[in-house]
Amino acid sequence: MNTNEIRTRYLKFFEAKGHRRLPSDSLVPENDPTLLFTGAGMNQFKAQFMGEITDYTRATTSQKCLRTGDLENVGKTSSHHSFFEMLGNFSFGDYFKEEAIRWAWELLVGDFRIDPALLWISVYEQDEEAYRIWKEQIKVPQDRILKLGPKENFWPADAPDKGPNGPCGPCSEIFFDRGEAKGEERLVEIWNLVFTQFDRKDGGALDPLPNKNIDTGMGLERMAAVMQGVDTNFEIDLFAPIRQRILKLAGGAGLRELGPKVRDLNAIADHVRAAAFCISDGVIPGNEGRGYVIRKLIRKAAWHARMLGVEGLFQSEVAAAVV
Repeated sequence: MNTNEIRTRYLKFFEAKGHRRLPSDSLVPENDPTLLFTGAGMNQFKAQFMGEITDYTRATTSQKCLRTGDLENVGKTSSHHSFFEMLGNFSFGDYFKEEAIRWAWELLVGDFRIDPALLWISVYEQDEEAYRIWKEQIKVPQDRILKLGPKENFWPADAPDKGPNGPCGPCSEIFFDRGEAKGEERLVEIWNLVFTQFDRKDGGALDPLPNKNIDTGMGLERMAAVMQGVDTNFEIDLFAPIRQRILKLAGGAGLRELGPKVRDLNAIADHVRAAAFCISDGVIPGNEGRGYVIRKLIRKAAWHARMLGVEGLFQSEVAAAVV
């Protein structure tokens, strides 16, 4: 299943469940000075989550996202990106845990036809409601449901103890089992279901919210790697023409010849892709703010290119493959 088909089938699935399908927001958040870039599908729905806009209560999107907190890991791991797409379905005071969990399982096992024996679940250790739904309704074996603490399965992470104050809640993650041979990267998180049900107050008090919300996120590139049976996100169909263009610029070297330098190849593909999408949303490379981030991505891509022996100007050619 190619990446475009995964995106389309996800959005159509939730449209059929009564969700309004909306376009991706810009990477430059509108009317939100607290964010440098859009980094999650829920960012454009802050007004809906707060009950300020009520003309619809269900939405689904494929959101363009940029995150640079793990920039040094891009290319080194199988699934880190600076730019990526986040598939999401959202409920603003409408349905809650049971529907979110049931529909996630229906999409993965029924529509995407993933073997249920290859799916693992994590829940917040105090969220007995989500645990019971997975165990008793979905019939996931108990030994494949992991109870984890607030650092792993609460949003924001560690919010009960450390804050910040405001809306928060437990989450449930779905993992794909790639097999024992993959070692530490055996379980890949493919979907996070966030149950926003509390209002954190000073001292760590968690008061129930009058309207409970659902915020989910499925990384499109990670899902494509699972569906296409490849080892890393960089081997999916979206990256193939980008990597081929870089290899051509590097003198026609093959993937096998690169050895550990495949990390440089992947980093270039990611960074140029991220810069191209940001520039298309109006961010111009510069010396501060958003512009500095784009400039840094371009500079890092150039550095990695030197590791492959690519000299001179080259990123416009790679960007053409992105387009």
